Amino acid sequence: MEEKQKGFEKKVMVVIDESEQSYYALIWVLENLKEVVSNSSLTIFATQPFPNFNHGSGQIGVCGFSCPFPYSQDLIASMNRQIKKISLGLCEKAKSICAARGVIVEACTEAGDPKEVICDQVHKHAIDLLVMANYPSNPLKSVFMESLSSYCSRNANCPLLLVEKPAEPEGPQQDAMM
Repeated sequence: MEEKQKGFEKKVMVVIDESEQSYYALIWVLENLKEVVSNSSLTIFATQPFPNFNHGSGQIGVCGFSCPFPYSQDLIASMNRQIKKISLGLCEKAKSICAARGVIVEACTEAGDPKEVICDQVHKHAIDLLVMANYPSNPLKSVFMESLSSYCSRNANCPLLLVEKPAEPEGPQQDAMM
């Protein structure tokens, strides 16, 4: 019996962020892969993206303007601390969701480009299945930018499972009223 359980062990990593979709993906894993995560390792990962300092320029009509201003090291350090605090809070929330379902998890967070740090963590923890939320796509954006899930599917060296939260009904059905 011990032999069977050892062969069944799979390391699963769920990527979370502050979105409702990522927590839906976590809950989906806990409900639908219950046997896998209860017999193996579940890792929760939250990225700490670098602060965006590109707000010093903009465009009004057809005329662009630039108003760069220097950022102090104190401001940058403060923003990085705040981002880390938020990421740790996301991990704590995810850990409490798992604990309520009797699943023990390892939670981790790391600063950097989400595409790169997710793939690095997959390698570091020898993950067998990467789970991410699937967000509604923007066709124009996908022409110019590679999505996070596309990058991870090519570079993570493990299967990627995308979980999409079903759309909620927009209210009472018209036919029921007639």
